[in-house]
Amino acid sequence: MRNVFSWLLGALGCLIALGASATAEVVDRIVAVVNDEVIALSELNVELAPYLDKIQTMGYDPEQAKEMAFKVREQLLNQLIDQKLTAQAVDKANIRVEDSEVDATLERMKEARMLTDEDLRAGLAAEGMTVEQYRQRIKDEILRSRLLNLEIKSKVVITSDEVEAYYREHAEQYGGEKAYRLHTILMRVPDFSTEMEKNAVAERMQALANELDSGADFIELAKQYSEFAPADGGELGVFEAQSLSPTIAAAIQDLTPGQHSRIVDTDQGYQIFFVRDIVRQSGKTLDEARPEIEEILFRRLVDEKFETWISDLRERSHIKIIK
Repeated sequence: MRNVFSWLLGALGCLIALGASATAEVVDRIVAVVNDEVIALSELNVELAPYLDKIQTMGYDPEQAKEMAFKVREQLLNQLIDQKLTAQAVDKANIRVEDSEVDATLERMKEARMLTDEDLRAGLAAEGMTVEQYRQRIKDEILRSRLLNLEIKSKVVITSDEVEAYYREHAEQYGGEKAYRLHTILMRVPDFSTEMEKNAVAERMQALANELDSGADFIELAKQYSEFAPADGGELGVFEAQSLSPTIAAAIQDLTPGQHSRIVDTDQGYQIFFVRDIVRQSGKTLDEARPEIEEILFRRLVDEKFETWISDLRERSHIKIIK
C-alpha cells in the first residue's frame, strides 16, 4: 500500500493542474474528522501542491490525469488520517521531545550532508518549506519513532531460527559472488588481416574445437596451440562474471567445471574458454551476516506490526471522511 502510494505521489498534480484557478476560489472546509480533531481541505491541498509540476510533465490525457489525481488524493488523505491518529497516540502516551533534541538532530543532518545554514535554507526553499516547518517535521519524526519504540519495536523479537532460515534462503547472497577459474586457447588475428587470412585462423580454431568436442584435453591443447600463456595451459585466472566482457560472460555462464565454450570472437582474436573450477568469493559466514539479517528481519516485522497497529487504531477511533 505504502509503496503504491509513494509511486502515485510521483504522478500527482493532475487535479490541481486541471483546475488551479477554480481551487483558489474554494472556501476552506473539513475533509475528515479524526476523533475530536479535523483535517481541513487547505491542509490536504498543502500536501498536494508540491507535486503539481511533476504531474504536468507526465503526459497524461485529461481523463487519466483526473483519475490519477483522485486516487492520489484518496491515498494522501488516508496518510493524513494515520498521521493524526499517531499524533493523538503520542499525546496520550505523554511522549515529549525537547527543542535541544531537534537542534541536535538538525546539526547531525547538516554535518552528514556537509551543509551550511545557507545551503539548508536554500534547499528547503526549493522544496517550498521553511526551516521552522522542517524543524517541526523532525520533531514529528522523533515523536513517532518513540511511539513506535513504545508500542511496536519493544515487542519485536528476532529468533536465531529466523536468522538461520533467512541465511539459508539467501545462500547465494551470503555465499559470495560466483567466480570462474578460466583457461583459454587463443589464436590471434593479425591487424589488417585479409578476409582469407582471418578465415584461415578461424578454420584452425574450428579444428581445435572439434578435437575438444571429441574429448581432447583442453590444457594439453592450450600448451600446444594457445598464443596466451601456453606454458601454463592458457590459464587466465579467477574472474567474477561481472568483471568479464558481456560476450565472454555469456559464453561461459552456463558452463560447469570441466566444460569449454564455443569459439568466441574477441578483441584479442578467436578464443575458446575452459572452466577449470567455479568458486565463491567474499562470502559471509552466518555469524558475520547475523547483524545485517537481524536488521532486515527487524524492519520487516516492524512494518508488518505497524500496519496491524494502525489498522487496529483506526477501528477503535471515530473517523469520518467528508466528500
